[in-house]
Amino acid sequence: MSSHPDPKDQGRALLAESTLDEARLLEVLEGGLARGADWGDLYYESAQSEVVAVDDGRVRTASRNARQGIGVRVVAGDKQGFAHTDALELPRLRAAADAARAIADGRGAGTADVGNGELARLRFPAGLPDRYPVDRSPLALPVDQKVGALARLDARCRALDPRVQQVMAQVSTSQQTVLVLRSDGSAAWDVRPLVRIDCTVIAKNEVGKLARGSARAGGRHDVERILDDATLESLATEAVRQALVNLGARKAPAGVFDVVLGPGWPAVLLHEAVGHGLEGDFCRKGTSAFSGRIGERVASELCTIVDDGSIPGDRGALNIDDEGTPAECTTLIENGRLVGYMQDRLNASLMGMKPTGNGRRESYAHITLPRMRNTYMRPGNDDPQDIIRGLKRGIYAVDFGGGQVDITSGKFVFEMTEAYLVEDGKIGAPLEGATLIGHGPSVLERVVAVGNDLEYLKAQGVCGKEGQSVPVGVGQPTLRVNGMTVGGSEV
Repeated sequence: MSSHPDPKDQGRALLAESTLDEARLLEVLEGGLARGADWGDLYYESAQSEVVAVDDGRVRTASRNARQGIGVRVVAGDKQGFAHTDALELPRLRAAADAARAIADGRGAGTADVGNGELARLRFPAGLPDRYPVDRSPLALPVDQKVGALARLDARCRALDPRVQQVMAQVSTSQQTVLVLRSDGSAAWDVRPLVRIDCTVIAKNEVGKLARGSARAGGRHDVERILDDATLESLATEAVRQALVNLGARKAPAGVFDVVLGPGWPAVLLHEAVGHGLEGDFCRKGTSAFSGRIGERVASELCTIVDDGSIPGDRGALNIDDEGTPAECTTLIENGRLVGYMQDRLNASLMGMKPTGNGRRESYAHITLPRMRNTYMRPGNDDPQDIIRGLKRGIYAVDFGGGQVDITSGKFVFEMTEAYLVEDGKIGAPLEGATLIGHGPSVLERVVAVGNDLEYLKAQGVCGKEGQSVPVGVGQPTLRVNGMTVGGSEV
């Protein structure tokens, strides 16, 4: 899997797996575009996934799932018709195409790129990148080896400190094969591996207080990479460390504070509070705080934010998106100015912009939406230690849990799962029960320092939108944001 075979040969091999030949699929696609629809596509998917979970040394889950099917989309103007089937039979596909056409209503501009029934062969692009450094399918590793690795992780966590009461660990692996056929005759394929390991520790002190710590690793690479001794040791150390820190936490103060956000996972705030608002559908419909603001200053000049699908091995990495568009690095905000949106084909065409490789879907049974891949802020020039030392009294936020965001207004609330009080430039007591409350675009405007320590968090991101979940990555350097509202329970 480390290099793609000839795209034409592999693409047609995938067609053979689906038991449908090229000519019949093109016939289905052309049938769906009858009566003047503008364009359409077929999306074939075959995917398998496996989850092995251990709780206190006992196997809690060992399951494998599979899915296979084709989604048919027909676009007429700004309307999309979509239908899908898991029966790879020509009558069922024709019925799906008819349903998609009926939903789209066949009243497009009549500029269909289908070729008026003359399409005979598909065009597969040459020279696509290979961003998944994988030698074999993640599903090839036997379950007993995964269970053994999780047992070693459990034992290592308990050996680190006697206060560890419970260890929960899980390995998730999957491989997804996709083939996209478009009505202009172009086609593309991809084989996407994904691995992840999670470790959660519950610790208990002498007075009965419980605290949680967690760590994770993963990406689009070999599963053995997350099950080697060095990775297991790192996960155990981090999960236990965070749990013990939180055992000693005091109640968080409430008020307005200057906040330093640590590198890596705190970028989930960037993802939720800002990233969704830069997706093309929200911006086109005028429901985003960033709608119609291309060229305007929307953030501190210290902020440059990109969405990058081209980082090898990253959880959000893609060779192509789910519309067959090659993935790229898309600059969204440059030196504080809004310069672009994340686009799929539909919204890009309606906005007079180009697709950016952000068209994504959870499976063949879901319609494409503009989605994030790996969204991060580029590093600045400040020393992270100097950023903390410059804080008179504030909050240092290292890790985040759940949160809520209103895409239209940009308002958010996030739970901090590891945070500290900073006084006179020194990191002090850990805090519990702390939340960050604010407005995404306003937060960007109040960034006053950006560290030189960009860190990607490749392991854990799962992004939800309109009932669909896709894997993503996030990243950022250390940031200082002045005047943020912190919720707490300190009396």
